[in-house]
Amino acid sequence: MITGLNHITLAVAQLDRSFGFYVDTLGAQPLARWSRGSYLLLGDIWLCLDVDTKTRIGPLPEYTHIAFNVDADSFNSMAIRIRNAGATIWKENRSEGPSLYFLDPDGHKLEIHVGDWRSRIAAMKAAPWEAGIKFFD
Repeated sequence: MITGLNHITLAVAQLDRSFGFYVDTLGAQPLARWSRGSYLLLGDIWLCLDVDTKTRIGPLPEYTHIAFNVDADSFNSMAIRIRNAGATIWKENRSEGPSLYFLDPDGHKLEIHVGDWRSRIAAMKAAPWEAGIKFFD
């Protein structure tokens, strides 16, 4: 039985660039660093950056992304830091709760979001975006 998320590993082209983005811009806590990788913490999320010669050179065309929680009081300052770091914004927010959709230096699609699954389901129930949504209460 799955009990939670263990870790996320992202392939990166340049460790210094990605390490700086995640630590300096997103506020990750460094745990360990070696010649081809690093372990970081974003809240309780264990993130591994791994240098890979096959790393993507831009974002994939699909919607797949990683969303990180931020509290409402921190959202605006975090969004400003991300924009000031030169991160590309890849989508405008159209869902409940403040969100910023941005790319990391290797084109991984990321998001910061205020809210959780509870607020999303409540918003869906209050204003369904299509007919026939089935909820499993």
